Amino acid sequence: MNQRTPTLLYIDDDDALARLVERGLTRRGYRVVHAASGEEGLEHIRRACAQDGIEDSIEGGIDVVALDQYMPGLDGLETLEQIMAIPGAPPVVFVTASQDSTIAVTALKAGAADYLVKDVKGDFIPLLHVAAEGALRQAELQKAREEAEAEIHASRDRYAALAAEREMLLREVNHRVGNSLQIIASLLHLQASSAAQDEVKAALTNAMGRVAAVAQVHRRLYTSQDLKSVMLNQYLDSLLEDLRRSAEGNRMSRLTLKAEPIEIDPDRAVAVGIIVNELVMNAVKYAYPDGAGPIHVELTSQGEDLLLTIADDGVGDNVKADPRSTGMGQRIVAAMATKLDASVERDPAHSGTRIVLRFQRLPTPPGKANNAAAS
Repeated sequence: MNQRTPTLLYIDDDDALARLVERGLTRRGYRVVHAASGEEGLEHIRRACAQDGIEDSIEGGIDVVALDQYMPGLDGLETLEQIMAIPGAPPVVFVTASQDSTIAVTALKAGAADYLVKDVKGDFIPLLHVAAEGALRQAELQKAREEAEAEIHASRDRYAALAAEREMLLREVNHRVGNSLQIIASLLHLQASSAAQDEVKAALTNAMGRVAAVAQVHRRLYTSQDLKSVMLNQYLDSLLEDLRRSAEGNRMSRLTLKAEPIEIDPDRAVAVGIIVNELVMNAVKYAYPDGAGPIHVELTSQGEDLLLTIADDGVGDNVKADPRSTGMGQRIVAAMATKLDASVERDPAHSGTRIVLRFQRLPTPPGKANNAAAS
């Protein structure tokens, strides 16, 4: 409650009773202002609400209202209705000489904070003091709740604005990174196309594919509504299209993709893309010595696990025997598989080469990963 003396506006056409109320409540720490009619009381309240906040001590400031029912002109219920329509109006204790309980119900429904029955001797004044104190506490609680709700709404608005700004910045960063990487991939493509030596052409093409795998993820992020995940099937489709347009593209005419719609976080998408790039390029270089052949990429889900296969119908797993192999692709695949916490196996029953990766849809929590490594 405020430290200053609270002011009660007593609206009643009975001057004698008003003097009793003033004496009784003044002894209890109140300043009492009397209005002899509903119209006069409304004028006090409107003036007080209009001046609210200018000075605590300003004349006419009203903290709580005691409103009599029966008065000439506007009666108590009519006055109460108009008080409730005033923005920032003080709480009202409805006072009547009637014992009719329906009046109490009507007054409370109309917005009164409390209700009491008066007598002509002023014996009700202690009850009025209690009711006024309760109305003030109720008003303070309501004000505190409204201020808290306003602060919550303001905090939510600030958070939403910050989140929108962060999303915009992330989208812009992904856009710029994706564009820069795409430029690098295009330069590598041009260099590979003009290279005279097959080894140089292959090295530049491999580098282009690795850069494009990362660039595609950033491109997906800045064109997507969700900056936290990538649709892996769409990403792989775009990645394979980039490979078909590469310097080795004439040998990928039969490169196919069969993938379920699966969402995955961007970091893991990059790892998957690099693995696919390495294994597809490996099949292009070694599976069909005499020309092009089918290469199949397939992505399926099995519960919480994802299954990625890259298969060809070529001469088999002869990479180690090929003197052109540097083993770089295998080391990259192994590193990305570790990042995914994936198992990598060759299908011995397949006539050509079929590599199978199995990994979880979501990253393994660090604690579980450490426990698994320790065991």
